[in-house]
Amino acid sequence: MATFTTTEPTTVLQHVLKNVSQLTFSWYDYIFFSVMLCLSALIGIYFGCFGSKQSSADEYLMGNKKMKVLPISISLVASHISGITLLAVPADVYRYGAAYWLGVPSLIIVGIVTMYIYLPVFYKLQITSTYEYLERRFDSTNRTFASFLFALGLFLYLPIVIYVPALAFSAASRIQIHYITPVVCGVCIFYTTLGGLKAVVWTDTLQFTVTTGAVFTVVIVGVRAAGGFAAVWTRAAQGDRLNFFDFDPNPTKHDSFWTVFIGICVHWIGGMAIHQSCVQKYLSVSTFHKSKLTVVYFFIGIVIMCTLSVFTGLIMYSRYFSCDPFTTGVVQKNDQLLPYYIMDVASHIPGLSGLFMAGIFCAALSTLSACLNCLAGTVFEDFVVKITGPIQNEKTAATILKILVLVAGVICTLLVLVVERLGGVLSLAISLGGVTSGPLLGMFTLGVLFPKASSKGAFYGSIIGLLFMGWIATMSHYYKAAGVIVDIPKPTTTEGCSFVANASLTSSAILESRSSLFENFTTESAELQVDNLTSVHLPKSETPLGNPNEQVFALFRLSVYYYTLSGCLVTIACGLLISYLFHNDDPPVNRDLISPVIYFLLPEEKIVFDAKKNYYSLDKALHLVTTMNFSKESDEKIKN
Repeated sequence: MATFTTTEPTTVLQHVLKNVSQLTFSWYDYIFFSVMLCLSALIGIYFGCFGSKQSSADEYLMGNKKMKVLPISISLVASHISGITLLAVPADVYRYGAAYWLGVPSLIIVGIVTMYIYLPVFYKLQITSTYEYLERRFDSTNRTFASFLFALGLFLYLPIVIYVPALAFSAASRIQIHYITPVVCGVCIFYTTLGGLKAVVWTDTLQFTVTTGAVFTVVIVGVRAAGGFAAVWTRAAQGDRLNFFDFDPNPTKHDSFWTVFIGICVHWIGGMAIHQSCVQKYLSVSTFHKSKLTVVYFFIGIVIMCTLSVFTGLIMYSRYFSCDPFTTGVVQKNDQLLPYYIMDVASHIPGLSGLFMAGIFCAALSTLSACLNCLAGTVFEDFVVKITGPIQNEKTAATILKILVLVAGVICTLLVLVVERLGGVLSLAISLGGVTSGPLLGMFTLGVLFPKASSKGAFYGSIIGLLFMGWIATMSHYYKAAGVIVDIPKPTTTEGCSFVANASLTSSAILESRSSLFENFTTESAELQVDNLTSVHLPKSETPLGNPNEQVFALFRLSVYYYTLSGCLVTIACGLLISYLFHNDDPPVNRDLISPVIYFLLPEEKIVFDAKKNYYSLDKALHLVTTMNFSKESDEKIKN
């Protein structure tokens, strides 16, 4: 491996080595972090112990449908901007380029689809669990399976949400992840259990304020440290990080224009249009107009935060464009890059590191609390009530919901032990999410857009979709773990890493400093070569030649951005095929269960009964009666 010498000292590693003792949390940082946790807990205590005390299931889950548009919108943004967005996206941009930003313009499509295809149907029904729709449209088997998919998806996703900020905090404070996770998650579980949706929404508002302040501060400090916006943009262009217009149609490519624009568009439809945590908040306002307004504000917030996260990645590249921290071994994992950068550029600003870490944790806690709340609602409605029967006592129902939040939170906290052994969190989160969100999106799409789809078709189509995507994801992660599939990053260099060091600073001292700074990092770094103890030379970065992935079956190399789309298409295709091939004994579909965008395809005013069907099974008859009784009331609500 080649080494070289230069007389120009680096300003990056020299700064780090001179200030190793400063690159840890100060008492200002701990104060910022502690205040945030205490305020979140106090909000939960307020809503749980004062006023109505969240004593009914409707108030606990839906806020009695009297929530305001702005807090709900902020809560939606906060629950979707997790540590994955704030930590993993900038690191992914640093290594692979800024193509992820192409998901931002795709939000226009996501918003239109949400407001005009799915939301009108859900708002008419006014349901606590979105999966109740699948029971009315198809049958109880579809509802139960969809609820299972939703719960499985959250149990796969939430440990990643918890792990990301815990890793960042561990790097900054030198406290082990296994100590941090239970404490912080315990606070989140506490206020979510105690305060219900109102506590979730208002803590989200508080935490989003902290998160936004932290992100904006880091961007401003980073731009100034890089020499201005023009310098950031110029270096990003020179380093091939502005790869927005790569129109290669290859679906196995990590981040081409089509991969990101189409893939993230469908992925976000699955996460924003039909996801229980979103629909639950869309329906917590008093009118349909306010519900649509909530969607608009929500998407504007997502655009701003995603843009800031992508730009943060470009700022980091501008900082390290001539001295890659991955090649030098200072950073081993993608998820460790941003915490390292924050302490590098902001260690001289008292409290900024703590503010940023508090912001990262705020983002994670917002996501965790929102998902725990809706997970409890789904399990309660779709599993507990079916076992116990309707629970008449509202206090008993609210108590059961609180217990469910507690149990789910503990399970997710324990699963962090599994997540920390897996790979980079952005691709991991998208791929695991796609395994379940694809079939779910396919089921709902079959319901709202395809009147001829049967309950058998939806059920078996979703099972096929789940097995198909589970197979692809499992094999893909297997080959990645074995090193057979490798995502090749953009070129980097270490040409600016050779610097004049203090004569008493030996290579072992440098390694010890680096180890003490990030004690959780595994050391696979390149050896430092010392010449007369005066200058340190680091190996030059080498870009891999060729593509080692070609030997693997193409489906296993499919970009993770396409996972949700693939699962959805397989579910829809198989569902329609099964619906047409097998006898359909479903009752006629009520007009209110179909999206308004295809009303023009329906015969007359609603789908009429088939005159040849004189009798239905008891289950089908009950299903028919249930679905036909809410039309007039629903029409009045949707007009408002």
